[in-house]
Amino acid sequence: MEYRIERDSMGEMRVPADRYWGAQTQRSLQNFPIGTEKMPREIIRAFAILKKAAAQANRDLGVLDEERASCIAQVCDEILAGALDGNFPLAVWQTGSGTQSNMNVNEVIAGRGNELLGEKKLHPNDHVNRSQSSNDTFPTAMHIAAVTALEERLLPALANLAATLARLEDENRGIVKSGRTHLQDATPIAFSQEISGWRGMLEVARGMVEASLPPLRQLALGGTAVGTGLNAPVGFAEAAAAKITALTGHEFVTAPNKFHALTAKDALVFSHGALKALAANLMKIANDIRWLASGPRCGLGEIFIPENEPGSSIMPGKVNPTQCEAVTMVAVQVIANDTAVALAASQGNFELNVFMPVCIYNYLQSVRLLADAMDTFERNCVRGIRANREQMSHNLHNSLMLVTALTPYIGYDNAAVTAKTAHREGISLREAAVKLGFLTPERFDEVFHPEEMI
Repeated sequence: MEYRIERDSMGEMRVPADRYWGAQTQRSLQNFPIGTEKMPREIIRAFAILKKAAAQANRDLGVLDEERASCIAQVCDEILAGALDGNFPLAVWQTGSGTQSNMNVNEVIAGRGNELLGEKKLHPNDHVNRSQSSNDTFPTAMHIAAVTALEERLLPALANLAATLARLEDENRGIVKSGRTHLQDATPIAFSQEISGWRGMLEVARGMVEASLPPLRQLALGGTAVGTGLNAPVGFAEAAAAKITALTGHEFVTAPNKFHALTAKDALVFSHGALKALAANLMKIANDIRWLASGPRCGLGEIFIPENEPGSSIMPGKVNPTQCEAVTMVAVQVIANDTAVALAASQGNFELNVFMPVCIYNYLQSVRLLADAMDTFERNCVRGIRANREQMSHNLHNSLMLVTALTPYIGYDNAAVTAKTAHREGISLREAAVKLGFLTPERFDEVFHPEEMI
């Protein structure tokens, strides 16, 4: 491999000749060879957006010339297009402020920009990082990435899954089945009502995610090192936020209190709480579906779900609810990530949180996993759900809890005796009620209508 020599304030470093990064990136690569987790691509893209916005704001405010600002913007567009992938190799497990990733982006923009300009006119600190600090750019990138991921990936996937459930709800109206509580038989419920519960869980979770967006729209950019805005021109924060909004198509504003914006990560904690609620609801929905589809002969068997792949390496013909299993594993990971996000946000001292890389890594993983899981769950499972009407009807009419319909006529205690007698002797509720003398056959038929119990 060929190398070139790059210099920073600590001296010389050998850098691969085919990469645009500089000495600080190389130092990070050598000092933090930890794990396989790299800085998320979403963060690199967010950095490209904010560096372009910062350059344009600096130009408009007279602290950066047009040539350099335009060159920075051009390189940022290349990053966003994926043309410079391979130049952002740093680990998540680095300095807690994300300084090395900020400098990685600065160095790549300067290196590529100087190549385009044909001379060394861009300095990673003096020009690309003008009016900025890692301490305000990294939290800004976190919020840009979070809002973008929620609005472009998670919320559309959530809406699509909810829409499919709404369609299933309409298609299954009129089907009555046995309800269940505590994994025991309960009073009847319409299958459409059961589906509406799943749909409602998604719609409420969507409202929670949307409620978490306003704090994420507030950007730390302009606070520089400790929140005072040192070395940033007046108006920079507002101008940069406006340009980020224009570049992304997502609404952003400058944070009203930069001291809070640098030191606190509560917006991400609050938002991830909504993601955890969504994960918990998806866990419940997936579990319901796989329970209802259990069988095919020794389980509940009340619904059919798509059969996507063989389920066993030893049992021929076995098919498993694999999509449900994937969703529940994703839910476990997201619920675990919530602990990491909360712990990271609770740490750091004085003017800066220094657990930002691990915080955003887990947050973005949760968004990515949930969005992908909802897409595959909808496409490969939920849209293909069909009611097993015959099994639903059989289970409904054999449920002892239908005795609840008799309570207004024979009382709670007599209804309990009726149910226990029917269960013990293996007879129907009708036979038990008549045998015990609580109702005549004619009166039983007059008042007992399971389909009307919903």
